[in-house]
Amino acid sequence: MAFAIKESSLTALEQIDTRPLTANQKSLIALAVMANISEFFDIFLIGFAVNALLKDPGWHLRGDEAGIILAMSGLGTVLGSIVAGRLADAIGRKRTSFWCILIFSVFTVASVFTPTGAWEILAALRVLVGIGVGGMNIVSIPYVQEFVPTRQRGLFAGLTAVFIPLGLFLGSAASWIAGPNWRLLIAFGGLPILLLIWLALVPESPRFLQSKGRLEEARKALAWALQMPVAQVGVLLPAREKTSASFSLIFSRHLKSLAIVSLGSFCFIFGASVIQAWGQSILGSAYHFGTGAVANLFMLVALGDLLGRLSSAWLADRFGRRGVMFTYGLLGAAGLLISAGSTLLAGATDGAGWIFFVGILIAMTFGDGAFGVLNPFGAEQFPNEARATGLGLGDGIGATAKVFGPALLGLMFGAKVSADLIPPAFLLFAVLLVLGGCVYLSAKETKGRSLESI
Repeated sequence: MAFAIKESSLTALEQIDTRPLTANQKSLIALAVMANISEFFDIFLIGFAVNALLKDPGWHLRGDEAGIILAMSGLGTVLGSIVAGRLADAIGRKRTSFWCILIFSVFTVASVFTPTGAWEILAALRVLVGIGVGGMNIVSIPYVQEFVPTRQRGLFAGLTAVFIPLGLFLGSAASWIAGPNWRLLIAFGGLPILLLIWLALVPESPRFLQSKGRLEEARKALAWALQMPVAQVGVLLPAREKTSASFSLIFSRHLKSLAIVSLGSFCFIFGASVIQAWGQSILGSAYHFGTGAVANLFMLVALGDLLGRLSSAWLADRFGRRGVMFTYGLLGAAGLLISAGSTLLAGATDGAGWIFFVGILIAMTFGDGAFGVLNPFGAEQFPNEARATGLGLGDGIGATAKVFGPALLGLMFGAKVSADLIPPAFLLFAVLLVLGGCVYLSAKETKGRSLESI
């Protein structure tokens, strides 16, 4: 075989592990980061929009109705995770990413034209938006993992989630710009369609192509990543097993991994999804903070969340994934306990709102900050040929927390958002975070292991 491997006998995948990161690899990572920032920007926007609608006399929106709108975004991400994960293993990471971005952008723009008071239509559109968001979040992880060195895989794959809180920061900024104009606020969420131009410039995952026996295409993708002629790319062997990933394969061969990812992610998502969906409305309606103040405070939450995700992704490559997940779960639970005790510590005074805010800041910094490693770690529980399907199914099951969490709190609030119901709700969220941290202790540690050895 006339490959130019003059300086060594490295295989193609070993070249990925031993060479410095190239501009093309950095471009792919940046694309995945921007896609997740942009798509979660809209998920966070709906929280600010609902806060405005609760105060809009033309809508007469009840707390339980608001809860349904917020829960429907979660339902969409559940469906998106499961369907896109399966598609990514069937038709490829790139093509699935295209459809996720397109679906998300189109139905976000459609939401702008919801008739006044038609909360049911807005809720239905949120399902469709959520499908694109949840799908892109899942697909971006194996897409990046399969292009980067083993020793830094946790950090680089984690970066796809690390900067998601910038979506919350941008949502806060957009809320400040749009004020009570919720239509303008949601319209900002249509901009990510421009990412399709960037996506057209990157190739399909080489490991996906390898798993399908398309070795020449895989070598071309690796040549693009390494920025070298195809002839200089090392030997690329056929995949060890040409198994077509399916849900039945996941249940029959990877049931323990599926259970860990499903239950663990459910526990971590539950409280975080409630804060993301309801935090603005609780501060605004229960603790009487102004719209501008809520936007400013959630910029701090976004910053804390970003730092938490960045630190968890960095620590995972140095101290291991399991210990990071457990520690961050405990610290996040401590924050939720502080929020639960806000009214008990300060009664109906202004101080209760500030205590609640400090609690959610800590909870989001660590509990949601664990997402810098949570989904990349979940993806590493499955082999190449089933990675996206397994992660998508597990995350999809776990992401039902995005439905149950906001809906449960909406039902508890009923017609009025009240601080009296914060203690029992946030105590439950804290218990779930501790449970989630314990679940990940039973996962297989993947620090330093190649994707082919998993």
